[in-house]
Amino acid sequence: MSIATIKTWFSTRPILFFSIVMLLKSYLAWMVIFEGGASWTTLLKEVPFVLIVYCLIEFFATKRKMLYYLIANLAMTSILFAVIMYYKYYGVIVTYFALAQVNQVTAVKNSVFSLMDPYFLFIYTDVVIMMALMMRRKKGAEWKQAFAKRENKRLVLSVLSVSLIICLFNILPNRASMNEIVKAEQMGILNYEAYTILAKKEINYAAPDEISQKGVMELKSVQEPANPFLFGTAKGKNLIILQMESMQNFLVNLSIDGQEIMPNLNKLVKENSYFKHFYQQVGQGNTSDAEFVVNTSLYIPPRGAATQMYADKELPSLPKLLKASGYDTSTFHTNVVEFWNRGELYKAIGFDRYYDAEFFGTEDTVFFGASDEMLYKKTAAELDRMNNNGKPFYAQVISMTAHHPYSIPDDKRLIQLPERFNNTLVGDYIVSQNYADHALGEFIQDLKDRGIWDDSLIVLYGDHLGLPIYSLDRNEKSLMEEIYGREYTYTDMINIPLVVINPGSSSEPAIYDQLGGQVDVLPTVANLLGLPLDGQMHFGQDLLNQTYNLLPQRYYLPSGSFLSSQELFLSGSGFEDGKHLPLAGDGNTEQVATEDEYERALELLRLSDSFVNSLPSWKQPAE
Repeated sequence: MSIATIKTWFSTRPILFFSIVMLLKSYLAWMVIFEGGASWTTLLKEVPFVLIVYCLIEFFATKRKMLYYLIANLAMTSILFAVIMYYKYYGVIVTYFALAQVNQVTAVKNSVFSLMDPYFLFIYTDVVIMMALMMRRKKGAEWKQAFAKRENKRLVLSVLSVSLIICLFNILPNRASMNEIVKAEQMGILNYEAYTILAKKEINYAAPDEISQKGVMELKSVQEPANPFLFGTAKGKNLIILQMESMQNFLVNLSIDGQEIMPNLNKLVKENSYFKHFYQQVGQGNTSDAEFVVNTSLYIPPRGAATQMYADKELPSLPKLLKASGYDTSTFHTNVVEFWNRGELYKAIGFDRYYDAEFFGTEDTVFFGASDEMLYKKTAAELDRMNNNGKPFYAQVISMTAHHPYSIPDDKRLIQLPERFNNTLVGDYIVSQNYADHALGEFIQDLKDRGIWDDSLIVLYGDHLGLPIYSLDRNEKSLMEEIYGREYTYTDMINIPLVVINPGSSSEPAIYDQLGGQVDVLPTVANLLGLPLDGQMHFGQDLLNQTYNLLPQRYYLPSGSFLSSQELFLSGSGFEDGKHLPLAGDGNTEQVATEDEYERALELLRLSDSFVNSLPSWKQPAE
């Protein structure tokens, strides 16, 4: 076949031309997302779906066929681009449901754009070229005329039938895979996206009478002690919970070329109770999910942010527990309360008041809210007012300045890192966290000067990861390897610090090896404040009185993943082909997570989903 003949085929048969184009784009997506990259199987997993779309155009389009091809090409291209960008930000395969929350993602557009490698835009090269050519009247007319040729309908129907069979062969055997990335690789990206739309995944909710605190504790292998350690040692004190933006555990005691990065955090760790094996349990809602989990001791929903899926429920919560004991409750956040539907969440969990962007003003802003210095300055003054009201208070304070992509103003860049960290996400992250630590130090001193610190139980933890593995380039991964002294792993990525400060307590400073997660904050705080949890459903446990824990994970890790004993388990299609990663990152290859723990972790998630689903709505029915 001559070159001229091949050229004629491509210029007169859009189904062939556009299929080759979409295959190349699929290869780009596979190279970015899947560990093994693209292979010859990419052809069999992506092109059949493309051919189905184009065959339908050939079969039904009698006019404007060129337009339909361009629209279909643009739509599938945009799906692949969205998958690439969402993976770089969240590490998961985006679905139509997640894209429905795109209004929230655009609020952090700087974070999204910072992850865009220039070559990602090549995926739209053909779209731009064809639009430019179509604007040339003569060339556009020639293309339309050439593409107007009708293909043989029998041939089109045959190609459609074969493509449909191949798609079903790719989809049906792989529906049971737990790991969404594995499932997308087994099915093909476009097949997976279609599957998530067409397949209605019903949750097998447990009946309300099947859900009990006793049953939850049995699944977690937890036995309540007769005389809990440190019970009531903070009784009657104020409670201040500090949720630190993007703060990962490796920052604790970190020095770079002799320069201490987090001196104020390090002092808190040294002088109080520090949990080094503490892990995030957030999902699509990130910071707002952390607020939800910590205040309810429930798990995030199977899809979507908790603030949007659960905010209409009468949720048992820490604010409600404390209000029953006479506490005044409030939450402080420098963003607008509408972001991630926080206003509804705060009603659901029972905060008396919230303070948002309107309260903190625009005097000193970073990203989309007031700086941490302004947050702490105005919060301290308000806490002083609350402290003089004659009853204890609970305040949750949400820091925000160290937010991805960590491009803080020059006047807040308080340290100079070695040149190798310049113009890297890792370097910017460390500089922004150093500023967050500086502001934290000022807040601590302010609370001490006002006489609030010594009368309060203070809990500090990171809200979620700051440096996703899938967002780092080769140089940045090398910097993380330098910091850890080994490869940076998923276990490290979701590891956040937890520090519990109880001034005046008889307990000595301690470093706890106990495994814990954000779901455990509520019961741990309740123990210290001397508040029994009788009758309040919770899925966490008091970290001061347990030695074993089972922590199911969602969203940032594949479904079926969990933390237990000495490792993180990442599910594959199921348990057998999953990965075992040691918590300590010491290279231990012994696999200690069991299939029984895998099944129990899944059941805990199901029970949490079922419990929330059974709760009544706090909203009054419309009249």
